[in-house]
Amino acid sequence: MCGIAGIITPTPALLDAGLVRQLFDLQAARGPDDRGILGYAAGETWLGRAWEARPTEAALLHWRLAILDLTEAGWQPMISPDGRCAIVFNGEIYNYLELRDELAALGHTFRSQSDTEVLLAAYVQWGAAALPRLVGMFAFAVLDTAARRLFLARDPFGIKPLYYTTAAGGLAFASEIKTLLALPGVGRAVQPERLFAYLRFGLTDHGGDTLFADVRQLPAAHYLEVSLGDPLRVGQPVRYWALSDDRAELSFDAAADRLRELFLENVRLHLRSDVPVGSALSGGVDSSAIVAAMRWLQGDALDLHTFTYVAEDLALSEANWAQQAGDAARAVRHTVQPSAADLAADLDALIAVQDEPFGSTSIYAQYRVFRLAAEAGIKVMLDGQGADEMLAGYATYRAARLATLVRAGRWAEALRFTQAAARWPDSPGRWLLASVSRYVLPPAWHGPLRRLVGQEVVPDWLNADWFAARGAGLAAPDTRFDGDILRARLRQTLFESSLPALLRYEDRNSMAFSIESRVPFLTPALVDFVLSLPEQYIIAPDGTTKAVFRAAMRGIVPDAILDRRDKIGFQTPERRWLTALRPWVEGVLAGEAAHAIPALRPGAIQAEWAAVLAGRRRFDFTVWRWLNLIRWTERFGIRFDA
Repeated sequence: MCGIAGIITPTPALLDAGLVRQLFDLQAARGPDDRGILGYAAGETWLGRAWEARPTEAALLHWRLAILDLTEAGWQPMISPDGRCAIVFNGEIYNYLELRDELAALGHTFRSQSDTEVLLAAYVQWGAAALPRLVGMFAFAVLDTAARRLFLARDPFGIKPLYYTTAAGGLAFASEIKTLLALPGVGRAVQPERLFAYLRFGLTDHGGDTLFADVRQLPAAHYLEVSLGDPLRVGQPVRYWALSDDRAELSFDAAADRLRELFLENVRLHLRSDVPVGSALSGGVDSSAIVAAMRWLQGDALDLHTFTYVAEDLALSEANWAQQAGDAARAVRHTVQPSAADLAADLDALIAVQDEPFGSTSIYAQYRVFRLAAEAGIKVMLDGQGADEMLAGYATYRAARLATLVRAGRWAEALRFTQAAARWPDSPGRWLLASVSRYVLPPAWHGPLRRLVGQEVVPDWLNADWFAARGAGLAAPDTRFDGDILRARLRQTLFESSLPALLRYEDRNSMAFSIESRVPFLTPALVDFVLSLPEQYIIAPDGTTKAVFRAAMRGIVPDAILDRRDKIGFQTPERRWLTALRPWVEGVLAGEAAHAIPALRPGAIQAEWAAVLAGRRRFDFTVWRWLNLIRWTERFGIRFDA
């Protein structure tokens, strides 16, 4: 785990040493253990820890957080034995030992115990065909001096970030946007369509665009090749992996047994580390399963530490569940309970860490959990991110399952499912039926229905004229799915809606404290298997979400946790916090920065906030998105005049 960056120029140029030092400072937390530089020009390559002022056409920068092979042998940038290829790598390849054996049989030799050296050898041996062989999270760059080509790649789910721009006079890439913004020529104009998607629906991070018009990201499961001779001409990224359309023909019990095998194997691989490994623990099914599996696999040899956010609001607190899970796993438990005052004190630092706006204050709860882990000396954390998006962990997925039954004309099943699902506390019957409408009714009906329930696509507080003048499409996310609606909805959340943003939050929050966060649910084999199962295995006829995974974990996770009927997660008392911070909130909403954002109508926003306080309007995450956008605009000097 670490940070990477690079600059490719059309002709050899002198890079300013002060700029290079600034770049290293901006991503310092990603690699506090060491740093390295590679320069290349006219067939000559040089390595070092300090920049040398010589003409360069390619420069690679690396920040090291030492996790595997803590010795000098794991230092980067790393060069292949023949001197042809050099790599900078952010992430972990969990199956590196198996790949190492395979490559050794093909004649490769190794001088280190690092996964970086295995990854470089795999690229030398197989090129882009190496990518589907990797089990891990990664963003890496390989400079092939013989082919005069830069190869960039990102893992199948986009767990590790990789941004790039050509606005700097060449091609530049980095692990964080703030690094690219420091380069001359890279502007801070906002991308209008992404701004609308964030403000109205809380969507960020999917696909190739970012909220910065000059900065793009390499999409998950893609690679990109760039010629050293023409780095300004960037082609289209190439997809190297996609979810399978296969359907498993297994009984429910057989599916649970196979899922158990896959999950335990994933956790086993994700425990490979030369430094201490801990785990985030909310007390929900997913994080409890990870903690229980860690103890199951390593027994008493594991010094297991867990880290838990505890909400001030008892209705949102999972402290008792986390205690049960931690005690059952014989873990040393650590807890943190942040307040509204803590949020106010840390907000500017959190905005700076995240680079782009985020969806809610729950991101702050996660931030504090990673701070707590760092204080305890933990460098690697396991986390349950992605499980809800593949196993239908939220109430909204019940509506998608019901929609599948309705579309198929399975009316008796649909009625029974509605009656059973309505007994769950988070999906009352009226809400469930209203939610189904967006999947099964014709698109022409969606607008009127949204207006009927006060959820217009373009509410009064948005300046539609500003967006229209910039050609931004003002539309709700597409919910017209072919085939099984739940399965299609899960695919959408994995790659286009919630998961990409959640992975960004996790990467920035963990790396802010020099911690590698691993997500063992997110491997192609596991996700492919789950999405190959019948929908009723994922959400049972009685409305139980994650049904097959709950069955798979029997005997490993305490039954009381597997039988939970509530869903909380890292929820913060956001309304209470913002109400407690009312003077600050009203100062931000009425301030000069808010009035300088032409995409917003500040008067309408202030009226909406007053209605929330008076109880005339339901509180939702929209309030936070206004605040976050305004503060982000100030912090990053965002421009809206492009």
